[in-house]
Amino acid sequence: MVKKMEIKNLSKIFGKNGKKILKNLDAGMTKGEILKKTGHTVGINNVSFDVKAGEIFVIMGLSGSGKSTLIRCLNLLNKPTSGEVFIDGENIVEYNRKELQKFRQEKIAMVFQHFGLFNHRSVIGNVEYGLEVRGISKMERYKIAKEALEIVGLGGWEDNMIHELSGGMQQRVGLARALANSPEILLMDEPFSALDPLIRRDMHLELLDIQSKIKKTIIFITHDVNEAFKLGDRVAVMKDGQIVQIGTPEDILNNPSNEYIEDFVKDIDRTKILRAKHVMKKVGVVASINTSPKVAIKEMEDVGTSSIFVVGESREVLGIVTIDDCLEAIKNKESIKDILRDDFVTTHKETYVQDLIPMAVNSKFPIVVVNEDKKLLGIILRVSVLASLI
Repeated sequence: MVKKMEIKNLSKIFGKNGKKILKNLDAGMTKGEILKKTGHTVGINNVSFDVKAGEIFVIMGLSGSGKSTLIRCLNLLNKPTSGEVFIDGENIVEYNRKELQKFRQEKIAMVFQHFGLFNHRSVIGNVEYGLEVRGISKMERYKIAKEALEIVGLGGWEDNMIHELSGGMQQRVGLARALANSPEILLMDEPFSALDPLIRRDMHLELLDIQSKIKKTIIFITHDVNEAFKLGDRVAVMKDGQIVQIGTPEDILNNPSNEYIEDFVKDIDRTKILRAKHVMKKVGVVASINTSPKVAIKEMEDVGTSSIFVVGESREVLGIVTIDDCLEAIKNKESIKDILRDDFVTTHKETYVQDLIPMAVNSKFPIVVVNEDKKLLGIILRVSVLASLI
């Protein structure tokens, strides 16, 4: 994947003489020592990472870890004390006021924790706001705002006032307002933390659904490890202004870099993090729809199983046959087509393990993982689902 952003040696020190304090960081002084000695606060300490185009990159950390300071450096709401922020190859730290304004209006947008909506404006009036500032015509901005509301599931709510909406709906308005400017990058600073758990879960699903359609580059800030691992393609864990580990959720779960990360992830519910693609196995053999029952039995014997999936020419799953079915078919001179069974469960590769558990319990055959064309990607054995709980 192409790099959309590249952050190099970024530091932010709050105080009158931030640049002079950098030498203390270089000398190895801690954040606490610098605060005590100089009265300056280290927000970010020599952070480097990249973000790929179209990914959800989550920055996770406890309060005071520097995550919100960092995200505000990415649109220069916080001016870095040192370091570089490259977006599409350009160092935005060097932008002048006009270039920065254009960058904020056209390329990047931010969604805040507390929505930041105007109570005196209607829903669509809030979504139109950024377009209005840019001088877009009334008719054009109404059309764009309406389309953005459709994307976030608020079609038909255009004329309602903000106070008439639930917290989750208000956050959708904030997201629609950001999308209306058609930014390439979305910065989301703990956008769901003020919502109750049920609405928050719905917003997670909503965001993933929207992202599957719009493919934006998203930087998402959270203190919630389960939220981070549910949403993130990759996750950066911060502590004391530094990044401790970056990786996919499964990488961090399975290979924590130090004791801090181990403590961070030890209480995670793995069933809400791991997905079908993490526990599925490649299928050793399958039977063609034109295979004879005798050949199907031979295939089953070779791999030591009592059933086999049957696929079409494009490897789409057509059904399953058992060894008993095949023996009966030979006796009755029937073909594979005559004995195909459909009493098995299919799922897609992004299904969470927590949703696979009831499938595994209720199915006597392995769960079949397929793509949108029903092409066979792999199978999930009951033991694989149960083992993921350990």
